[in-house]
Amino acid sequence: MTAQIGWIGGERLHLNHGPIDVILKGWGDAQALAAGYRAVAARFPAILPELCAELEALRQPDAPVTGPVARRMKAATDPFRPVFITPMAAVAGAVAEHVLSVFVRPGISRAYANNGGDIALHLDPGESLTCAIAARRGMPDRLTLHHDDPVRGIATSGWRGRSHSLGIADSVTVLARSAPMADAAATLIANAVDLPGHPAITRRPARDLAPDSDLGARLVTTDVGRLCPEEITTALNAGETAARAFRAHGLVEAAAMFLHPEIRVLGTVPLAASLKEPALV
Repeated sequence: MTAQIGWIGGERLHLNHGPIDVILKGWGDAQALAAGYRAVAARFPAILPELCAELEALRQPDAPVTGPVARRMKAATDPFRPVFITPMAAVAGAVAEHVLSVFVRPGISRAYANNGGDIALHLDPGESLTCAIAARRGMPDRLTLHHDDPVRGIATSGWRGRSHSLGIADSVTVLARSAPMADAAATLIANAVDLPGHPAITRRPARDLAPDSDLGARLVTTDVGRLCPEEITTALNAGETAARAFRAHGLVEAAAMFLHPEIRVLGTVPLAASLKEPALV
């Protein structure tokens, strides 16, 4: 397995290596952009091997780590403890943020690194980006972030996503001050949207689905059956309680929780209906 680096449409750099799948784009001075893309291309192949070398420690809540991406992961998840969380809950956001940090330099006015839906943003004064988020058809699914907004990270989690979830949220999108922080918070809020013991919810031990999962024997959701409106409200209330606690501690700026057919929004999430033109991110 080797790192794959190529262009999409001549303007977005695609970086793929195992589970890492990043789309990177910047705007600004042509020479600065070229230098940034070269730096990322040189750095990217080492990221996954560095993470693999520390994988055992990253699957534990409090083991020391040394690599640059691993340190971002641990720094993002530590503030959420004593709730069970390992640095792996922030891996996608941390990779996106690290790639962006290698890329951005003077002359680049705005940029994003999107790692499978977990997004790190760079915005100079006066700049903005419009991003698409995961939402059900017919629901608002666009948000525009400006330099003056405190948000520099967007992440989405839920039982339907590529990672396992302890909860039943279709998706939870979090806006935070960094991508790894958003990643960790989205994981925990999605876990909290739940109806423990409900007969319509199917769960399996995480290690049965992925033997090396950091969740071990914890039960993860594999299917959600029909729920009545009152049950949906109860589950979303639990998620909102967790999100409010995180927001009170400055860990998240906003969250949007989706459990069909309901949506629950906490904080100022500037959601808008789908635009005629596609989102930039």
